[in-house]
Amino acid sequence: MQAVVIKKFGNPLEVFEQIETDIPKLNFNEILVKVHTTSVNPVDYKIRSGELADLSPDFPAVLQGDVSGTVEEVGTEVSQFKKGDNVFGCAGGLNGLNGALAEYMKGDARLFAKISDHADLSQYGAIPLVSITAYEAIFERAKVQAGEKVLVYGGTGGVGHLGIQFAKIAGAEVYATVANEEQEIVAKELGADVTINYKTESVEEFVEKHSDGKGFDAVFDTVGNQNLNNSFQAVKVSGRVVTTLALDTLDLSIPHIKGLDFHIVFMLIPMLHNLGRERHGKILKQVAEYIESGKIKPLIDEKTFDFSQVGEAHARAESGKALGKVIITKS
Repeated sequence: MQAVVIKKFGNPLEVFEQIETDIPKLNFNEILVKVHTTSVNPVDYKIRSGELADLSPDFPAVLQGDVSGTVEEVGTEVSQFKKGDNVFGCAGGLNGLNGALAEYMKGDARLFAKISDHADLSQYGAIPLVSITAYEAIFERAKVQAGEKVLVYGGTGGVGHLGIQFAKIAGAEVYATVANEEQEIVAKELGADVTINYKTESVEEFVEKHSDGKGFDAVFDTVGNQNLNNSFQAVKVSGRVVTTLALDTLDLSIPHIKGLDFHIVFMLIPMLHNLGRERHGKILKQVAEYIESGKIKPLIDEKTFDFSQVGEAHARAESGKALGKVIITKS
């Protein structure tokens, strides 16, 4: 089969190359998927650049975990899928796990969910990692309830745009941060009740304006690190803060004084440690139902790519100029 690989870390326009390699052989609990679409997540371009070199598969490395496609073969102990099923999942592109930049990708069957025969596979290939992250943050960690005020930092980002939609499903009043008018329009189309331009309004100003200075019931921070200080300020006393990124030195005096419930979501744990993988499959099954019923819609960047343009896709995602997920579709 054909695969797009890296043999060294570096610039996206220089390190990707196409090679001929063997189709992966299945273990008893795996499925082989004929790849239709994959998408670029920060973890993918950070592995490619060498920033997260410890997470990289061995060279020549086939990157990227997100995938949608059609089941080609099933392992001997796999009963939930059969050849011809449409599926999606986030199942590889990390140490010892095959990635999706190839004609075929194998992965643990527990990390996948089935989707309908008439599904738009490009939509499903855009969101496995981000949908699992947002689902865990909103429903399982923040435990958002109807009527609560929820602030989503990064409302039009890959994770944030689903955070808005999941919080609306939960019945919350959703506030989303944006950087410009285009993002404001998109965030409202996604369901945000109120948008906040973080470049023109301070935390103190929008907390006073939207909560009479009390703070939001829950904050979902998809920016992380130093922005956590803003999240701690924006949430109410005894409120909940969930973040996707806490790899920085932080002052925890505010969460201590306010008695905050603070959570970190690291979606890669089941893949890295083989713990609770079946939970990801269950979440994706629910996500598929939400998409099928029209309750959520993936936000996909206007610029899409094929497998001859993987480097350009990485550059686009890494630039910060994309609005929504950057997808790569097998031509």
